Amino acid sequence: MIATTIGLLTGCNVGPNYVRPNVTAPPAYRGADNTALSSEAKDSFGDEQWAAVYREPELQNLIRKALANNYDLRIAAKRILEQQAQVKITRSQEFPTITVGGTGIGATLPSSLGSQFPNPLVDGSLNLSAAWTPDFWGLYRRQTEASRAQLLGQVWAQRAVQMTLVQQVATAYLQIRALDAQVEITKATIKARQDSVALTKTLESGGSVPLSDVRQSEQLLYAATSELPQLEQQIQQQENAIAFLLGENPGPIVHRDPNALAPPPQDLPTGLPSRLLERRPDVQQAEATLISANAQIGVARAQFFPNLTISAAGGVGGDSLATIFVPAGKTIYGLGALTQPLFEGGKLRGQLQLSQETKNEMVLNYQKTISGAFRDVSNALIALNKQRAYREQQEKLVEAAQDSTRLARIRYQGGSTGYLEVLTNDSNLFAAQLNLVSAKQGEALALIQLYSALGGGWQS
Repeated sequence: MIATTIGLLTGCNVGPNYVRPNVTAPPAYRGADNTALSSEAKDSFGDEQWAAVYREPELQNLIRKALANNYDLRIAAKRILEQQAQVKITRSQEFPTITVGGTGIGATLPSSLGSQFPNPLVDGSLNLSAAWTPDFWGLYRRQTEASRAQLLGQVWAQRAVQMTLVQQVATAYLQIRALDAQVEITKATIKARQDSVALTKTLESGGSVPLSDVRQSEQLLYAATSELPQLEQQIQQQENAIAFLLGENPGPIVHRDPNALAPPPQDLPTGLPSRLLERRPDVQQAEATLISANAQIGVARAQFFPNLTISAAGGVGGDSLATIFVPAGKTIYGLGALTQPLFEGGKLRGQLQLSQETKNEMVLNYQKTISGAFRDVSNALIALNKQRAYREQQEKLVEAAQDSTRLARIRYQGGSTGYLEVLTNDSNLFAAQLNLVSAKQGEALALIQLYSALGGGWQS
């Protein structure tokens, strides 16, 4: 009967059990309409492993190195191990503690002491003690529940770090490939403008054009040559940024893949918005934090109830090592202590109120994180849609600028127009070509943004 009563008492958990807050997911993502992206399919682009999304061998190699050596990811892994140890420490409070100890004395006494003491003097004892605080109200179980939720939060935090790392490496790689493309355009422009300078000098020496045309052609040339050092600076700094993500010292990075800025596919499924909550690491981490805060309410409530500690100890001893284990030398006793808080100046109620308000805050944080996740996906879909349209129009602009520049040069060589027309059209073409690279980069980055917004990148 007593054992049954104790079992029932130790099975009681005060405080609310966790219930997931109601969240209304939109039926579809804003931005998915008027595109080839489908939000009706249950499968999502975010479920894909990163290697199936980023197919460039150079980029895959960089991501693998980053996942193996990145400092932030390794730190996140250590935090999981730390929290695992904390769970063990917290859970240990539910069990009895047992200690064992003993003493032993052995000495040879001087003959001047006579026969009052045995010679040699031998004495010893062995004792065993135990203590247990039954978890009647679920105090320790709620603490363990909170600690395990924090462990789960650390697991999702590591996945969030991995997802962000994959996004950062892919973004940095595309940025450096865009800079490479701009360098190629700049070098080609420099070559064309050098030829133009040579032509105007020839015409000026023959008296066909004024010296001002030579100076204008030189201005075009120097405008292009001044761009090259800045682009090379950005490339080297971007290489250092990638090396840091890889956990390496600053140095060159291989970046020669010609397809890095190719237009992304247009048939990417986004899946149901309701499934995003299960895939996004930041949402799962926010919920784990909420679970822990909910368990802390039970911890605070349990402080209002009596706390019983049961202890017992026993020992044996004797005046010689041979008599230590003689039955007559045994001593066994037990002790129990029951404490009930009566007045603590409002401390207990303050702790309960604090835990309740903390949970309310975590509910809002959870809902905010979910709302932010829907916003991220919508923004990525809009960006992918509009960046594609921008790139298509920019390609048409480059074609028109190339033809306009060609015609201006023909008219100039035929004496039908001044060099100002060539200067204007050539400057417009150079700017349009650089903008086209930026448009391709923006479209490619929008794909990375969408994949990350859908919770992709942490799957292994």
